[in-house]
Parts: sequence; structure tokens; C-alpha cells
Amino acid sequence: MSSVLVVGYDPQAMSNVDGKALREALDAELARFGEHGIDAAMTLVVFDGSAESALVTSLTEHPWDVVVIGGGIRKAEQLLPLFEQVVNLVRRHAPQAAIAFNTSGGDSVEAAQRWL
Repeated sequence: MSSVLVVGYDPQAMSNVDGKALREALDAELARFGEHGIDAAMTLVVFDGSAESALVTSLTEHPWDVVVIGGGIRKAEQLLPLFEQVVNLVRRHAPQAAIAFNTSGGDSVEAAQRWL
């Protein structure tokens, strides 16, 4: 079974969105992986000192086939350092994994499938 790790920005840390509704949408997308026969997990990070340890733990707990990096991390200019950190941590701790990018929280399955 293929395995995918989705890395996203924690919606509870976003002030301009309904964090609970966004989290429910992310959980629904994670469930959709199972409908496609893909083992998936999600790690949500915030832009603080905890991101690196959370990511390293997630990246090394399983030999991921694909790591999907979410738009919440990539699209916000102020999060550019976090985006760079995520990409470099994937490269270092999960070098076997392809890196994919979604356009929203609702197309992570399709982003991963491009590389599976």
C-alpha cells in the first residue's frame, strides 16, 4: 500500500479562517486517501520552534512514498522560511519520498497520485 504524509499549517493558528471548519475539511480529505487505497497521515505545524521536531518525528516514523506540502504553508509570503524548512526537512529525513503540492486542502489525494 502506498503511503502519503500531508504537511499543512495548523488551521487553529490562523486568525482569518474558521479553524474548526477547515480542520474538518482536512480530516475529510485524509479519509479520502483511504477510499483510494492509500495509507495517509497528516502533520499540522505552526510557525514557531515546534515545527522542526514535529516534522522530523512524522517524516521518520514511516517510509513515505509522497509528502504533500499544503498551500497554507506555501502561499503565505510571511511563511516562506517555514516552507523552506519543510522542503529541506523532507529532503533530509525522507529522501525516498516524492514531494507534491496541493492547490487546496481538498485536492491532496490528486496531488499525491501524480507521484504514486
